[in-house]
Amino acid sequence: MSSFQNQVVWITGASSGIGEALAVAFAHEGAVLVLSARRESELQRVAQMCQGAKEVFILPLDLTDSASLVAKTQEVVAKFGKIDVLVNNGGISQRGFVKDTNFEVDRRIMEVNFFGTIALTKAVLPVMLQQKSGKIAVVSSLVGKFGTPLRSAYSASKHALHGYFDALRAEVWNDGIRVLMACPGFIKTNVSYNALTADGSPQNSMDDGQAKGMSAERCAAKIISGLKRNKEEIYIAGWEKIGLLVKRFFPSLFSRMIRRMKVT
Repeated sequence: MSSFQNQVVWITGASSGIGEALAVAFAHEGAVLVLSARRESELQRVAQMCQGAKEVFILPLDLTDSASLVAKTQEVVAKFGKIDVLVNNGGISQRGFVKDTNFEVDRRIMEVNFFGTIALTKAVLPVMLQQKSGKIAVVSSLVGKFGTPLRSAYSASKHALHGYFDALRAEVWNDGIRVLMACPGFIKTNVSYNALTADGSPQNSMDDGQAKGMSAERCAAKIISGLKRNKEEIYIAGWEKIGLLVKRFFPSLFSRMIRRMKVT
């Protein structure tokens, strides 16, 4: 399996949760890290934890400011001369019924999770095409494979990522670029605290499933393993992964199950 020693790894959403765990894990691999999120102070905190990294470059960005992402990419290339791995991890979740959710909340979730991700990928892609190498990881979700109540726009944004990056994978295969879709289930992070409710305010509480979920560190290890093995899609979950099989082979049963399931 490949090593990330001395490779330039750019991680979005690196200030907490899965992104933070990925930063620490890639540091242990001896990578050169580019850490991005909106909160520079939190990125500084994460950088202090990245023992073993060859270098850590803190690059704050806002995924909704798509016009800035080409310049951000140029900063990385100017400093390191290459980008070996892009981990599209930045995003925001949702907890709100469709009937109650302001349309602007739907739009914001799509802007961050989908359009922000593809805007940064499109900025980085010419670099990887010139290199004739690169790995792109996209942190999706199990709800990128099926929808659940209270997560309509979030699920839609993740479904959209699968369609987009499946197409990209086929287009760039002969250019030596590999694309991984990573689909976590319940991971114990603050994602449910920060999830947008119907009026756009954060939920400010942890879901039961999240509280009992897999650690972010274990999730990060599985993503890195998937990248090393050039996997195309991986599912990182416990019991909730069974939903994939039920949805595929017994869709009517899945529909009944999901209506009754406690999802917060």
